[in-house]
Amino acid sequence: MKAHDTVRHLMRQGKGILAADESTKTITERFEARGISPTEAMRRAYRELLMTTPGMEEYLSGVILYDETIRDTIAHGTPYPEYLFSRGVFPGIKVDLGMAHDPQFGGLVTLGLDGLRKRLVEYKALGARFTKWRAVAAVGTQPGAPHVRENASRLAVYAEEALAEGMVPIVEPEVLMEGAHSAEDAERTITETVATVIDALHARDIDLSHVILKTAMAVSGSNASVRATASEVADRTVRALTSAVPEEMGGIVFLSGGQSPEEATANLNAIARLEPLPWDITFSFARALQEPVLDRWAGNPENVDEAQSIFLERLSLARAADAAGYSASQEEGSLAP
Repeated sequence: MKAHDTVRHLMRQGKGILAADESTKTITERFEARGISPTEAMRRAYRELLMTTPGMEEYLSGVILYDETIRDTIAHGTPYPEYLFSRGVFPGIKVDLGMAHDPQFGGLVTLGLDGLRKRLVEYKALGARFTKWRAVAAVGTQPGAPHVRENASRLAVYAEEALAEGMVPIVEPEVLMEGAHSAEDAERTITETVATVIDALHARDIDLSHVILKTAMAVSGSNASVRATASEVADRTVRALTSAVPEEMGGIVFLSGGQSPEEATANLNAIARLEPLPWDITFSFARALQEPVLDRWAGNPENVDEAQSIFLERLSLARAADAAGYSASQEEGSLAP
């Protein structure tokens, strides 16, 4: 399958991409916060709960997996990539190796270029159709900061390597929600950060129509005393992206980035109301889809059916938002215990 076919599949109207690529460290923190034993067996049980939810393929075009999961099988022995593909959902894989502070660049840089080609070859053999690499920037980071430029360069190298192996790259320069900043500040940082990544992709002559951008929304910081409305978030997000992202970009997917499920869904809905945009858009949420599911499941196998129902409900609401058809009234009763 060619890259443009994969992009077309992933960006299909009415479907999104589930981000289920939490590292072992991250999912352990989320389990422990809920009193769930952070064992490999429990991680497998939880991820199987998500992937085997009846009807999830009606809302998802792809799932981003973690290294542990792409090598695993569901209970009856079918490898996850094979199982997902049988349901019309493309398996993807996170290929970066996390972040570390690098004094040479004065900030967090994403690791993983060493050995990347070998990992890509292996992941493709395991069934991955697309890939993801994440970098981060804090709101207020100075334009042209060395670590931002270095992260952009690494995103471009990764994208080039993924395309060379026949897999579509999702590039994720996430602007973090943490802090007391305004939505205006977030808009400015998103514009500058994404533009730096686009410049790096252009410098390597990468065909942007074969690349998907995963980005944050221009939301107020998590500690801000006044929160921007969904309408303001949408205006600022779209303004940032239209100024930084060329029309030929294969698509744009939005991360939830620490927003509550309700906030992320309302903001996506407001963005969708501004369509048509130069590119197709959809959601690629992690916590905004999973947190209510984790809360209901709580590690108890007796709660699987209810947790899967909640997962479907959140997917349904995200799809409605992607079509600008969501309202807060739809939340009423959807997560009732």
